[in-house]
Order: sequence, then C-alpha cells, then structure tokens
Amino acid sequence: MKKDLDKAIDMRKSGKHKESNEILMRLVEESPKDASINYQCAWSYDLLGEEAKAVPFYENAIELGLPTTDLEGALLGLGSTYRTLGEYKKSKSTFLKGIELFPENRAMQTFYSMTLYNLNEHSKAMELILKCLIDTTNDPEISSYKKAIEFYADQLDEIWK
Repeated sequence: MKKDLDKAIDMRKSGKHKESNEILMRLVEESPKDASINYQCAWSYDLLGEEAKAVPFYENAIELGLPTTDLEGALLGLGSTYRTLGEYKKSKSTFLKGIELFPENRAMQTFYSMTLYNLNEHSKAMELILKCLIDTTNDPEISSYKKAIEFYADQLDEIWK
C-alpha cells in the first residue's frame, strides 16, 4: 500500500493527475479508514477540478486524524474547496479552526481573506490581506510604507479631515 501511495504522489507531481486519482481511489476502497490516503485522494480531486468530490475525503481525513503537517494542508484545502463551492460559512469555520491551530500560516490567512470577501466582510478581508502582505513582502517600496499600511489596515473606512 505504501508503495502504491508513493507512486500516486509521484504521478501527481509529474502532472499525471487522473492516473494518480485512479490509484488513490483504489487505495481508499482498500483502506477507507486511512487518514493520509483520504487526504491524498481529496487533494487529487481538487487538482482535477472536481472540488465537490474532494470534500468528503478531506472531511474523512480530518476526522480520522492526520499528522500535523497534513492536517494543516487538509484544513487549508477543505476551507478553500468549501469557498469555491459557495459554502462560505463552512469555509470560514474551517479556516478559523486552521488559523487557531496554525497561526503563522500566511497561505491559510490569505485564503481566509477570500472567504471574508465572499461573505461581504470586506474590511476584515482587506485588513488581513494587508497584514499578510506587510509581514511577508520583500519589496522595498512596500516595506518603506510598512508603518502606514499597518496603521490604515483596520481603518480603511475612516475619513481623515
């Protein structure tokens, strides 16, 4: 089984997404309670653009218990997948859980800001994305305005007279 899982992951990395998914689906049938296989299967459906099929595999993987690194990826993947399916409240809840567990994950925060946008929480979305930007950028022009961007990030609706 480990050999087949490694083969499926290698195929995915080399762009053979459909073939990888076929192996992963067989592995899930053989070992439905294996969290890692469920996670890899969910990921493969996302890559195929079949997000609705990915959801139950993400949910199973998380429920069954994943190693920390995989859990981080699964929460990000599930939150993003819910968002693309218009399940914004589920997306928000998933991202909040992910951010609580992995507060330094800027990708998680970035995808969460997209969900906030979809929920018409525009101010919070902009605040979060601006903070991610100033905390991660290497751009000298943006960095030179870091204090100003930090100051305005949560006051975008404020009018200064």
